[in-house]
Amino acid sequence: MTTPRPLRVAVIGGGPGGLYAAALLKRLDPTRDVTVWERNAPDDTFGFGVVLSDETLGGIEEADPVVHTRLRDEFVRWDAIDIVHRGRTLTSGGHGFSALGRRRLLAVLHERCRELGVRLEFRTEAPSAAELAADHDLVIAADGVHSVTRQTHADVFRPRPATHACRYIWLAADFAFDAFRFDIAETEHGVMQLHGYPYTRSGSGEGATGESTVIVEMHEDVWRSAGFDRCDEQESTERGAKIFADALGGRPLRGNRSQWIAFTTVVNEHWSHGNIVLLGDAAHTAHFSIGSGTKLAVEDALALAACIEEQPDIPAALAAYETERRPVVESTQRAARASLEWFENLGTYVDQAPHQFAFNLLTRSRRITHDNLRLRDRAFTDTVEREVLSGRDGLPAGVPPMFTPFRLGRLNLRNRVVVSPMDMYSALDGTPGDFHLVHLGARALGGAGLVMTEMVCVSPEGRITPGCAGLYEPEHEDAWRRIVGFAHDSSPGVAVGVQLGHSGRKGSTRLMWEGIDQPLTDGNWPLVAASPLPYRPGVNQVPRELDRAGLAAIREQFVQSAHRAARCGFDLLELHCAHGYLLSGFLSPLTNHRTDAYGGDLEGRLRYPLEVFDAVRQVWPADRPMTVRISATDWADGGNGAEEAVEIARAFATHGADAIDVSTGQVVPEERPDYGRSYQTPFADRIRNTVGVPVIAVGAISSWDDVNSLILAGRADLCALARPHLYDPHWTLHAAAEQDYIGPGAPWPQQYRAGSRTPPTGRTDAPKPRLAL
Repeated sequence: MTTPRPLRVAVIGGGPGGLYAAALLKRLDPTRDVTVWERNAPDDTFGFGVVLSDETLGGIEEADPVVHTRLRDEFVRWDAIDIVHRGRTLTSGGHGFSALGRRRLLAVLHERCRELGVRLEFRTEAPSAAELAADHDLVIAADGVHSVTRQTHADVFRPRPATHACRYIWLAADFAFDAFRFDIAETEHGVMQLHGYPYTRSGSGEGATGESTVIVEMHEDVWRSAGFDRCDEQESTERGAKIFADALGGRPLRGNRSQWIAFTTVVNEHWSHGNIVLLGDAAHTAHFSIGSGTKLAVEDALALAACIEEQPDIPAALAAYETERRPVVESTQRAARASLEWFENLGTYVDQAPHQFAFNLLTRSRRITHDNLRLRDRAFTDTVEREVLSGRDGLPAGVPPMFTPFRLGRLNLRNRVVVSPMDMYSALDGTPGDFHLVHLGARALGGAGLVMTEMVCVSPEGRITPGCAGLYEPEHEDAWRRIVGFAHDSSPGVAVGVQLGHSGRKGSTRLMWEGIDQPLTDGNWPLVAASPLPYRPGVNQVPRELDRAGLAAIREQFVQSAHRAARCGFDLLELHCAHGYLLSGFLSPLTNHRTDAYGGDLEGRLRYPLEVFDAVRQVWPADRPMTVRISATDWADGGNGAEEAVEIARAFATHGADAIDVSTGQVVPEERPDYGRSYQTPFADRIRNTVGVPVIAVGAISSWDDVNSLILAGRADLCALARPHLYDPHWTLHAAAEQDYIGPGAPWPQQYRAGSRTPPTGRTDAPKPRLAL
């Protein structure tokens, strides 16, 4: 029998990920022929310190105890984060960090590779990946954020780089910070920030020595205003030291061929091409503010080596590697993007109270939450709650943020939870029936502060499907009055809101479970829209472009439905200007191609939705609030984005909207949403803290911990949840029980009070055996 030939492996790039992959592959099978090409010298490095998590270190320990031991002996460890806000240092503990110098990390990996027999070719340009692939079994492209391999084979990897709005420079200081430090400088040019952490330390007290990474970062507008775009490395270093003199204790900063750069997030559609595979920054990047670059590269190496061991051949191993790593990387990139966008918008937060600002910073990536931070440092979290919440409306200490009241216009909401509008497709000719009574009644009994109807259509032609509810006939009004009355009578204190809308070009389709967005097989009604553009060409019908008479007629339909809603007793009215329905279709440049006064620039595209809003606001009772739901981004090239969302929100707020309900997307079918936990909340955050209008955050908010975090950080005023309320109509009451909260923010219906405690489960406290025979 022929013995299989040992693998020949080529690694392009001698950073931590490439070196560690080489070492692991060689350790797992010493017969393998492994070569690393690095164009720089062994001690060349462009950063200073690197941070690794305990999770990553655990993986290293299991895979190669020798490397783990050598790294462990080098690490600087600390568990505190210092946040300096307007001269005040706020400290949160319990976080746990390990860091060491990047040069030292590389030296440890060089040493290990040599011990194992890996060939290291320094100061040598690697042959192209294609050349190496011809005579190697595996080519690992670990050639960094500017990967030549990735660009050469861009037609296969299909990279999507995105450059962000801040500039930063990587520097060092010759002393060791005591903790991870964030320092904020408010200058005449704008807000600047320092990110600092120690990576070497020896001794203690006044005689201690060490080194720290110092990153100076600011929005590009601030960077240009301050003249940093005209500074060389020395001048940038000197000016940075002066701006952050207090943080540095008057000490200087030093660079290492340091340059101002804008962070680029790299995403690749595919990570492998034949026997060539991307690893680390070549495959993906995540912003340094969550300390993830080296961590991700090392974890890639661990996963790749494991998959090569486990799978029968290289193609299967590369497929398994990508399947395993992609979800982890995408989750990290979502967290990193939330973090970097927080720093891009830092200037909108600096006026927050000190501890709320610090809490906001600590929870910016959504990976640290209210409950998680309470576990790490309860005293800190309690201080934030006292500063932000206690004393408000006589509120006692210890109330979870989600159960604090909120005044929306003249309406007092008992808590911050909203049952989000959810189409049920269960009406008969627009009339809601017993299903709606039970559905909405159950959620009203379930403890939420505000229960919203589904989109209620203002005309038969304005329905999405034949099963959509309406408010354009007397029988509709009677049915809704019955539902609202039940909610108010059975759950005193609950508010019930109606969402009015018109389907526009997305109407005349089947029930969701019969084929979402598919046209009816028969009985279609004609559609109208801002422009004669079908939702999906060749599938959905071409709508008629509304003329002046049509615009006036639909505006009047909204007015008549608002009259009916007021008579039904609804506490709040929301105008649906999102998700590609009629009014949303006017707002987006992708769906509004008009050349009259209702098209063109954003002012023109806003004109009709604002006319409808004004007309409805005029007839809606003054003592009842009115909100607007918008799509804050179209998730598509050429469409509305965050900047336009701010201006749209500002316009509606100026016209009297009491809050903006901030959703995203569903405007065009070719959208590419960046799905993930709480993925839409940064848009609400930006609107709230830029425009100053209350916001309702929505979008994959799935836990009470998320709600508490968003409210306490000041990123949202209310949180709307949809699927969790389908899973559990009593989601809010159960959240109160799980937090041991009893109070007016979550009143149990009298009939249900016997069930207000979490039911016991099977015993887990049985006595353990004391003797073993």
